[in-house]
Amino acid sequence: MQTKKVDRRRFIGQASAAMGTLLMPGPLYSLIREPRKLGIALVGLGRYSTNQLGPALKQTQYCRLAGVVTGSKEKGEQWAKDYGFPSENIYGYDTMAQLAGNKDIDIVYVVTPNGLHAEHAIAAAKAGKHVICEKPMANTVAECNAIIAACRAAGVQLSVGYRLHFDPYHQELMRLAKEKDFGAFTQMKGNRGFVMAKKVWRADKKLAGGGPIMDLGVYIIHGACMAANGQSPVAVTAKEYAKTKPDMFIDVEEGMDWTMEFPGGAVCTATTSYQHNSDTFRAEGAKGWIDFKEHAFTYRGMVVETSRGPLNFTPPNQQALQMDDFAQCILSGKKSRVPGELGRRDLVIIEAIYKAAETGKRVEVKV
Repeated sequence: MQTKKVDRRRFIGQASAAMGTLLMPGPLYSLIREPRKLGIALVGLGRYSTNQLGPALKQTQYCRLAGVVTGSKEKGEQWAKDYGFPSENIYGYDTMAQLAGNKDIDIVYVVTPNGLHAEHAIAAAKAGKHVICEKPMANTVAECNAIIAACRAAGVQLSVGYRLHFDPYHQELMRLAKEKDFGAFTQMKGNRGFVMAKKVWRADKKLAGGGPIMDLGVYIIHGACMAANGQSPVAVTAKEYAKTKPDMFIDVEEGMDWTMEFPGGAVCTATTSYQHNSDTFRAEGAKGWIDFKEHAFTYRGMVVETSRGPLNFTPPNQQALQMDDFAQCILSGKKSRVPGELGRRDLVIIEAIYKAAETGKRVEVKV
């Protein structure tokens, strides 16, 4: 029987490493085995936080719900009970500065109406917290600039809630655009809308910044830029729908048709409205096409076909992947793949669309 010769130095090194681990203080050993999850505080506890972000945080690997900012103390207490964080981590919109002293919270996710994003994102940055800002990033380009500047000044990371960058169907769209399997996409078409039965904050210009262009059109704008391999449009034209409910849509559009012209001649035609139901997007190249036939920009249930046949990916939890990615960026020092600059770009395009609709002229886009 042969006995395997043991290298003395290797044996001593391995034994010392094992003994060091065993003798290591419990908290430090736990830290090495399982890194601390970054704490997220949700600002605004409306439908998106309640139905999507909260549940998603129960599935994340690198972050957790550690607190909330809300106008309702009672609602905050219920969230603390449901998600297991202390009541001390419940803040009001007027006490966000106190986040600075809370070591449980690393990231603040702003989920309030668009018109409040700048105020809340800047408050979070001044408190030294990393920021995720839901889309659209703000009401105006100027507000986007202010958010970006505040985060830079505070030395914190900024990301925008573009969850579809973490969806396999939209990742395939971006791959096709980059690798040109179907040739460069030259024709794109998007349609997104729903019927607004009663007036809500989305139809209030002060809170929403505009109508369906801000709420729904931003998805088509972003999708078209994906299909253009990340390029921005060079010019837009637009026409607002005649209003059928002027008492509901007093200071915002009810619907809009617009076109985006991209470098190289690619064109996207698009429509969005609060008076019809649709959620589709299609991109065509010289050698093929991809067609998001149903639920193009939603969380699940996408029906996507290509000139090669249908796509059948397992739908992930987009929000969980999005938040985990941002947490990993913070832990590793990398920049988010959906940074504030991307949110600002889309507001530049949106402002150009509104100008084109107002003037009836072709407007150049200067990102």
